[in-house]
Amino acid sequence: MNRIDRLFGILTTLQSKRHVTASQLADKYEISVRTVYRDVKALDELGIPVSFEQPKGYFIVQGYFLPPLSFTTDEANSLILMASLAEKFADRSIAKHSNSALSKIKAVLKSADKDKTNRFSDHINIYNPEPVKTENDYLIDIQASITQQIIIAIDYTDNQNVKTNREIEPTGLVFYNMEWHLIAWCWKRNDYRDFIVKKISNITCTKQPFQKKNHIKAVDFLTWYK
Repeated sequence: MNRIDRLFGILTTLQSKRHVTASQLADKYEISVRTVYRDVKALDELGIPVSFEQPKGYFIVQGYFLPPLSFTTDEANSLILMASLAEKFADRSIAKHSNSALSKIKAVLKSADKDKTNRFSDHINIYNPEPVKTENDYLIDIQASITQQIIIAIDYTDNQNVKTNREIEPTGLVFYNMEWHLIAWCWKRNDYRDFIVKKISNITCTKQPFQKKNHIKAVDFLTWYK
């Protein structure tokens, strides 16, 4: 990777995270920490206000406007493929936002690259012999709960066909056995539970922040409880 590409890559990384340490940048771009210092200085000389906070790392000063990112054809095609998967394996709420994001990405492509990505779109077909059937569009609400750490109330029907209303703190989504599963702390059971998303019949945002601290990760739940 030449230096220009690396500087652009470092800028993209800084845009995508609140803080990034010099060692993280060094590992990501396979350079020395000393080189990271020089590259950050170069960005600063270009007028990009990169600041540093001990011990969190580098960040771009809030309020600084950066122009839209550019994408290579390969990057755009990768996102097109992911959007196609969303159509088959997510619900309509996710597919809608995925397609919206993809339209914005295509808007910043060069004309020649747009032609290539449109050609690629016409040649993708995801064959799923047992398509995921969803009667609701709750994945986007669950996603918002996880990222904003807001408690949600759900109407849920368990495997014994018992219906309950529960307030939960979602910690992660997992796709296995051809179904989406929501891993969450359940205040009704005072423990973590694995909820099958298609068995949720209603979701209400309580607007209350999470009360439990230091939640386990969804992958840890599956390791410990399965």
